[in-house]
Amino acid sequence: MDHQAIRTQLPSLVAKHVPRNSRTFRFKIFDGEPKVSTLGFFIDPQPFDGTVIATTDAAIVVKTGRTEFAVLDRDLVTEQPGEGDKVQVRPYARRRFDGQRADTPEERTERSSDGTAYTVKTLILGSAIAKLPIPTPQCPELQALIEQLEELPAPDGYRRITHLLVDADARDFTWVDPKPDDIIKSPPALSFTVATDKFEGQVTVLYERVHDLYAMELRHGVDVVERVDEVYFDSLGEVLERLIDDGRWRQIQVEILRTRARTPRQELSA
Repeated sequence: MDHQAIRTQLPSLVAKHVPRNSRTFRFKIFDGEPKVSTLGFFIDPQPFDGTVIATTDAAIVVKTGRTEFAVLDRDLVTEQPGEGDKVQVRPYARRRFDGQRADTPEERTERSSDGTAYTVKTLILGSAIAKLPIPTPQCPELQALIEQLEELPAPDGYRRITHLLVDADARDFTWVDPKPDDIIKSPPALSFTVATDKFEGQVTVLYERVHDLYAMELRHGVDVVERVDEVYFDSLGEVLERLIDDGRWRQIQVEILRTRARTPRQELSA
């Protein structure tokens, strides 16, 4: 989306929808690019409701408040609403494997000195970790792989690699957690299934001790359909993106809650 063009067009598009006693209006652009806070952290937008007040070839303009508007990239929305339609908009937000937003505070139960249980919520600014749903392994090499997947960025720079896996619907995790003496005979490995437009099946990331590198295998059932050798730790995200990421996570989910009532003349001309 051409931001300069939409900024130029917007005053005329929203003019009829701004109260006469207001001299300014605010707007946010949603075009698949991450939002950054004033502190420099990536932030995940919250869902919002509004009314479509204008459409162009490139954008859909939604009124979300008295003097507030949202501009949606028309190529990214999942539904194409018309002017006057009431809509709910859910821009992309990073998520955990349990389906919750990655910026949801973590909860844990602790006990006071008298044994009374209480809940503690923790939220670290700028943190949006998606931890893999597997127990802590004994094998240091498998531990290192898990840390790299959870902490290293995906190629888009916004997500971490585990967010990429969540967006690929990764599930059914299995792993090989060998003892030190068995590391060559039984290489440490992490396997999971994914379902995207690019690939549907099982993905396995294996640690190869001899070369101190990783390998990746894609399987349909028992058949290996692709194998990538000599994957360095800092290329994990790049290779996984190429193999399984279809880009659909960038879509803006739009649900039409109520359509504008049409007059008979409008129905005849539609």
